[in-house]
Amino acid sequence: MKIERIELRRIALPYVSRFETSGWYHDGSDAIIVRVDADGVTGWGESPVSDGPWYNEETYETAWMMQKKFLGPMLLAADITAPEDVSKIFARVRANRMAKSGLEFAVWDLFARMQNVSLAKLLGGTRDRVQVGVSVGIKKDIPTLLESIDGYLAEGYKRIKIKIKPGWDIEPTAAIRDRWPDLMLQVDGNSIYHLSDADHLAELDEFNLLLNEQPLDHDDIFDHAKLKKIIQTPLCLDESIVSPDHARWAIELDACDIINIKPTRIGGLADAKKIHDMAQAAGIPVWHGGMLETGIGRAINVALASLPNFSLPSDISANNRYFHRDIVTNPFTLNADGTLSVPTGIGSGAEVDEAFLDEVTVDKIEMRA
Repeated sequence: MKIERIELRRIALPYVSRFETSGWYHDGSDAIIVRVDADGVTGWGESPVSDGPWYNEETYETAWMMQKKFLGPMLLAADITAPEDVSKIFARVRANRMAKSGLEFAVWDLFARMQNVSLAKLLGGTRDRVQVGVSVGIKKDIPTLLESIDGYLAEGYKRIKIKIKPGWDIEPTAAIRDRWPDLMLQVDGNSIYHLSDADHLAELDEFNLLLNEQPLDHDDIFDHAKLKKIIQTPLCLDESIVSPDHARWAIELDACDIINIKPTRIGGLADAKKIHDMAQAAGIPVWHGGMLETGIGRAINVALASLPNFSLPSDISANNRYFHRDIVTNPFTLNADGTLSVPTGIGSGAEVDEAFLDEVTVDKIEMRA
């Protein structure tokens, strides 16, 4: 099969409220929305890049250039027999994984629609609902944090993750645990700490956390293996797992107890599946992180999270967690049991609101074979 047409759109879609971590903040989505067409069928994908290289090295400008100049033309020139082919087509392009993933997602969606099956079924999903939690950014003070969490719990979320940084870690975590002793709670430092902070991080052990996510450098595995021997809280790797090889290294070094899988960070669904399977074979649970995606990326995330080894609540959340209005007409809503339902229609299940997508598009290009 040949891809006949690729359309790229960069959007500007405001968030409900600012989202702040230890190293950056965002007020809205700058994602690149990808559309691919072949044989009268359309597939949709998303690269949830932002305006700065804070989470990883990519921005919407670098991803746009890579997709337009290199990745798009490579995809248009290729004969594709299965969605797994895309990662092989892009293999000679180093890194640029978020740029790759948007195109790869669209091809997976395209194939699922052509085969008249759901994306979850095509990926090998086994669940009709996935457990989800909510990620809470850094707030101006503890009362504001507690008020925010109270609102999410009232909506039905069962698990909370808070962003932490030096000076905003022990006290907010203690305040949450004091108010909600049995809450499923985890923390995420987004690579702001160092191995020299190990004793300080060990102070979080008393709060019975689900996990401590990526406290050390974004590209580190070695020092996390050392930290794992010092702290009792289960240690989760996120930013440093960018490929199946990195996952294998982490497993062989015993550098983590848990892996956060974000297919956008890894370069697509094919390699994300490989990491899922590798972790499952090693007895390491995984969960699905989020990149504040629109409804297009969110539907793809839910499909992947239906695989069997996603055994911890994922950072996917209902669409209204981030957007007053999304670019899909069928946003996810939270079920009473703190889950999202896995779409069973063909493809990812995302029904794109093309009129509203036009309204929030700030740049657009089209490529043809």
